[in-house]
Amino acid sequence: MYKIYLLILLIIVSPLAKGQDLIFFAEIGSFHSASSISINQAGFIFVADAGSNEIVKLDTLGNVRRTIGGYGWSASAFDFPIDVFANTLNVFVADKNNDRIQIFDKDLNYLSEISSRKFSNEKINFRYPIGVTVNSQGDLFILDSDNTRILKFNYKGEFINEIGGYQSSSYVLSNPRSFTNNLLNQLMVLDGENLIVFDQFGNLLNRIKLADEFRKINFSIDRVILIGEHKINFYTDYIREPNKTFSNLPEEKIIDVVSFNKKLYILTEKKLSVYKILN
Repeated sequence: MYKIYLLILLIIVSPLAKGQDLIFFAEIGSFHSASSISINQAGFIFVADAGSNEIVKLDTLGNVRRTIGGYGWSASAFDFPIDVFANTLNVFVADKNNDRIQIFDKDLNYLSEISSRKFSNEKINFRYPIGVTVNSQGDLFILDSDNTRILKFNYKGEFINEIGGYQSSSYVLSNPRSFTNNLLNQLMVLDGENLIVFDQFGNLLNRIKLADEFRKINFSIDRVILIGEHKINFYTDYIREPNKTFSNLPEEKIIDVVSFNKKLYILTEKKLSVYKILN
């Protein structure tokens, strides 16, 4: 069954042209040291600013709808918010130095948190989370950098299982940097120079050696986005060469990238640049 799912993803679209340019559309936002971006289905933009310890909500015109945060360890305060993930209803923030995931509604009102300090079982304690994502079934995944593993929780915040840790019989992660979910609820993990693909239960589906070094991975509709400091590659299947690369990129170091509504949102430390993607 897993092979069938993988095959579907491999053929979901035809290859795209390489080397296409982007058309600059707008520059929005002003940040101290941005660390992550996510866009929900309604088109609202959420940026984690690790420099100011804030989460900023913007609309597509660049208007700031709300800002929360500031340094601290209480609810809605942060100590290096390194990753943000937004879906229709909620916003999830990896609050790295506070060893927790904070959960908000779509308007950035605080709801709850998942913190290792609240678990009596030391085996599921996590430290310095650097990534968070939620699949279509509501399962939440945390990238635990201190223990080089992924922890899976259900929508109630109850621990389900560990993926890629030393106790894993499928595959042991060595240097996980970033991860994402695809349409099939598969986990795609940047692990050193490899792209690792797990099913939602933690079974290894694929391991691909990458020719270049990337710092982050995202998934948008049918596209895997691999992000380097000065490069962006689109993949529409698991091959070694990108289906689309881009020129006309910002000169500044690229922090994060998302694709939404035929536009590419490129986050650098200080600003968010928006480009139209040529078909």
